[in-house]
Amino acid sequence: MNQYIERVLNATKAKNANEPEFLQTVEEVLTSLEPVINAHPEYEKAALLERMVEPERVIEFRVTWEDDNHEWHVNRGYRVQYNGTLGPYKGGLRFHPSVNLSIMKFLGFEQIFKDSLTTLPIGGAKGGSDFDPRGKSDAEVMRFCQAFMSELYRHIGPDIDVPAGDIGVGAREVGYLYGQYRRIRGAFENGVITGKGFAFGGSLMRPEATGFGAAYYANEVLKHEHDSFEGKTVAISGFGNVAWGLCQKVAQLGGKVVTLSGPDGYIYDPDGINTQEKYDYLLEMRASGRDRVQDYADKFDCEFHAKEKPWGCKVDIIMPSATQNDVTMEWAEKIVANGIKYYIEVANMPTTNEALMYMLGQKNMIVAPSKAVNAGGVAGSALEMAQNSERLFWTAEEVDEKLHRIMVNIHDASVKAAEQYGLGYNLVAGANIAGFQRVAEAMMAQGIF
Repeated sequence: MNQYIERVLNATKAKNANEPEFLQTVEEVLTSLEPVINAHPEYEKAALLERMVEPERVIEFRVTWEDDNHEWHVNRGYRVQYNGTLGPYKGGLRFHPSVNLSIMKFLGFEQIFKDSLTTLPIGGAKGGSDFDPRGKSDAEVMRFCQAFMSELYRHIGPDIDVPAGDIGVGAREVGYLYGQYRRIRGAFENGVITGKGFAFGGSLMRPEATGFGAAYYANEVLKHEHDSFEGKTVAISGFGNVAWGLCQKVAQLGGKVVTLSGPDGYIYDPDGINTQEKYDYLLEMRASGRDRVQDYADKFDCEFHAKEKPWGCKVDIIMPSATQNDVTMEWAEKIVANGIKYYIEVANMPTTNEALMYMLGQKNMIVAPSKAVNAGGVAGSALEMAQNSERLFWTAEEVDEKLHRIMVNIHDASVKAAEQYGLGYNLVAGANIAGFQRVAEAMMAQGIF
């Protein structure tokens, strides 16, 4: 390993010993940058990596809210403004009990490269809270969102930091967050947050963007291999917006998604999740707040596997789409044993580093990284920002065409970056390098601070 990279990794591990998720993604990214760092000794002199792994700003705050029984609760809120070299900070807000500083930093660090890959003028950030919206009334969610935004508004703005939704933050939460921001600011700055309802500045296609974008990227991988989605079966996880979009676009491209998952287990539908009735039911499941994928199996009379994951299914393509570290070494070995050629990450860091390295080492397997594959979500958000800024309206077809072009360009940029350094068709290294190069160039040009 390059001595500079090794020194930065060791220092980062020492400073962040209690942040495993953050350390995992830093290690995965930096180790793939070795050929770039070898070619640019000036980066060490400018302490580029040391500056890049350290967030520009970490905001941590108390959120106090009242439930329907007039009892008070206290949660912790975060916003990690990681790197604003390319434009306003951009990244989602996550409301989930698992949220902590390590997860916020890992997501924010990943967001730097993801946003860079889109070539749009946006920096990297992430935020959220350990608040759990599941099982809460609309009034409770509203009061929490209002309390959360009463602190966050100080740190965001259309040209400063533009949050979006993520796990636990959907259209309802975004509406409450923006309403409180507008009330406090006394101005209709609807470019301050994305994922809004269409009635107040949202973009068509935003709910579908991450899933559609992932399918478009996977389609480019298949084309590279002189293959297609036609007749292919696909295993995915989750059943929210990303899964909903994936199911639709994969079906349009000729494939068939056959699994969904939730905290209770996974379903296997051999007929495929490929009808309007099934797409609509996914929206009902999400809106119900029950967080049970078994409901799908009960309605459509298909297999339900309690407390299991779908990664042992014999399919053509696997696309983990739910949460981090979902695919461990145990599952990676089963995936390889099943002869699966295409492993396309969709969720943020869904694979442990050990499992990822194992699959990358397989000669007959292609692995695509989430920072590239799920960039359609932030691309959709950036397109919403553009419409808000210019007071424009783009049709669904126009947004979809722009999204498609962005995802094709991300794939092609990753391929070009990997080939430039003699790495072949290594999409993981290629995405890291392509994302890094643009940020590094801008950081060097802007001076050391």
